[in-house]
Amino acid sequence: MLASQRRSRILEEVQRSGAVRVSALVEHLGVSDMTIRRDLEVLAQEGRLRKVHGGAVLPGGPSIEEPGFAAKSGRQNPEKQAIAAEALRLVEPGMAVGLSGGTTTWTFARLLRDIGDITVVTNSVQVADLFSVEPRPDQTVVLTGGIRTPSEALVGPFAVAAIRSVNLDLMFMGVHGMDLRSGFTTPNLVEAETDRAFVETSRRFVVLADHTKFGVLGISTIAGIDAADVLITDSGLAEEYRTALRDRVGELIVVDAAESPG
Repeated sequence: MLASQRRSRILEEVQRSGAVRVSALVEHLGVSDMTIRRDLEVLAQEGRLRKVHGGAVLPGGPSIEEPGFAAKSGRQNPEKQAIAAEALRLVEPGMAVGLSGGTTTWTFARLLRDIGDITVVTNSVQVADLFSVEPRPDQTVVLTGGIRTPSEALVGPFAVAAIRSVNLDLMFMGVHGMDLRSGFTTPNLVEAETDRAFVETSRRFVVLADHTKFGVLGISTIAGIDAADVLITDSGLAEEYRTALRDRVGELIVVDAAESPG
């Protein structure tokens, strides 16, 4: 099937149902994940559809979409749990650890509560709430101030000032999307600035992102792909993407969601 024919089929599916998922198109058209995402990118540039998390919708409406925390919390849970379990291996007692907002970092925070003698700096209301349920004397949790976003993150100048006043051993960040050209992105311009402050103040920058985030594009870039010291993703990521990422990030870790204890 020619690329033009394939893209016509994709548009037919979008127009018929109003939205399509990358995974469904891969199965329906019998091509790779990367091929579908490239087709969606071309069609989006032509204004014939709009790319969203994990797929595409009919054009129109806002050019950016920021799902709320509750909306995202039900997505890719096995993948998030496997990624979180692997991320925990990087943390040692005595460390100062940063956590950005998002459901993947929240999943990681649930495990992080079991490690003592750590300081956690976060702009996530949900993450801070987790640690407040059963506070431990050997854990210090710092919640930045700021303006709350739909993803329950605190952003803006107050958050940035607080983040820039600390030095972090590890920064764990969830992202809205990642792209080889545009890097790690978010649909919130102010949140991007806050996340960049986290990256700048950390010794090691660790990105936690399941495979559905690849090819998704937010309006603002947080950091380039090569800024990540570690990228932890899951085995749903196509091999061709893995090869490309291994050449760009400090270390790529791919986990199997089927082996997750959750």
